[in-house]
Amino acid sequence: MKHLENLIDRIIRHVNIYLRNFDFDSAMHLEEVIPLSRFTKFYGFYGVTAHHPIHFHFSHSNLAGSYFLGQCKVDNSILYKSDIRGDELKAKGDIMKYRGITIPIERDEIIRIEDSFLIKNLVHSYSHDPEKPETFLIKCSAAMHYANIHGSPMVGCFLGPLSTVDLTALRDSVVGAFSYIQTGELYKQNIGPGVIWVGNGNIFDFKYTFPESVLGKYISYTPGQQPSGIIMEFVEKKEPDFQEVYDVVHRKSDIPVPPGASVNRYSVIKGKCHISQNVLVAQRAYLEDAWMGKGANAQENCYISHSRLDGLNVTAHGAKIIHAKLSKKVFVGFNAFLRGTPASPLIIGEKCVIMPHTIIDLEESVSIPPETLVWGHIACQKDIATHSIGLKDLMQTNGEIRIGGMRFKGDGMSFVNLFQHRIEHILEANGAYFDGKKDNGHAQKGQNISFNIIQPYPMGPMKGLYPTIDINP
Repeated sequence: MKHLENLIDRIIRHVNIYLRNFDFDSAMHLEEVIPLSRFTKFYGFYGVTAHHPIHFHFSHSNLAGSYFLGQCKVDNSILYKSDIRGDELKAKGDIMKYRGITIPIERDEIIRIEDSFLIKNLVHSYSHDPEKPETFLIKCSAAMHYANIHGSPMVGCFLGPLSTVDLTALRDSVVGAFSYIQTGELYKQNIGPGVIWVGNGNIFDFKYTFPESVLGKYISYTPGQQPSGIIMEFVEKKEPDFQEVYDVVHRKSDIPVPPGASVNRYSVIKGKCHISQNVLVAQRAYLEDAWMGKGANAQENCYISHSRLDGLNVTAHGAKIIHAKLSKKVFVGFNAFLRGTPASPLIIGEKCVIMPHTIIDLEESVSIPPETLVWGHIACQKDIATHSIGLKDLMQTNGEIRIGGMRFKGDGMSFVNLFQHRIEHILEANGAYFDGKKDNGHAQKGQNISFNIIQPYPMGPMKGLYPTIDINP
């Protein structure tokens, strides 16, 4: 496996060059984090549909357990059990608008990953970078366990475990464990762990930082060691359930899937689950005794267990919902952890927005009123007062407010409108409003998808690397 070891060393050197101003040593995070034997245990795979243009190119890389859709080019990289989704890549002839500027798309957009190390990440192509509208680039970067790279091209960056960068172009920056960043651009910054930051220039700025005592309990990370804490323990206990998914090439769903709905063959469905029309269950999603109402979705790395979603619910990448009842049109953000118990369920009212990376871990039953924005750490009903605000109240804000550890500055109406418009975009893109003829989306386009597997060299100095492969339409 000499070539694979050399590749890891190459990536470490490239990442360190970009982050030299922080004296950052990525070797502490990447060396031996995955046993070398794991890189040959899992096949890579890609999807082919009639709806998504494809062009896959892989060279001098390891793709163990990773999934590709759309147009993707990977060189000198290690992608371990990652999802590279190109289903929203821009096409030639599309128009991109940025701050009043109209940008015509000259050629089909492609995802390019170079000299990077991604571990169990979700990469989604919905990019808004006006400088490179035809290329979604991840270069000389590393991302640890279950980090989300959503619409966020990046060069020379490091993402800690369970972090999320969302609709943000990053360069030469570090994002700590369990931090969520949506700021449009991030350059030469070192963001600590547990920071929730949503900013839009001078229009608004939302910021909350988890107390160390809370964060360490749920996600703890020391360089050179595996991430730990309640959230990681929860995910690791579910990993054996995915083993069968990857042991069987052809696998059919054991539950009825109605017209307009899609249950990916690389998802796990356990217990008594109900799938309504236009439901989308993505690859690596996990459902157990879950009731999914019309138009609801479970995106990659989501876990919905012993819960009911009434419909038009958005469960973003990595979110976990256990023993909860969600009314219609509830948004649960990236990597949120919502856990009730059979005796103390979580009840969330209609049109609530649960901020990304929110932790609700209940000691008693909690009910959240409709149309409420929620963040931070909640264990009991009284915590709602210092970790939430009504959407209507926030829309009337124009200035600065502080609630508990949260600080908001700017135009509350713009902030709420951003989330509401985004929720609608997700529902439309997922096909939640499909009427049998029009408004189709990912749920409908993913119904007839074929999966093709690719494997690395099994022995010798090239063991663990995949042959150079170019797959054209």
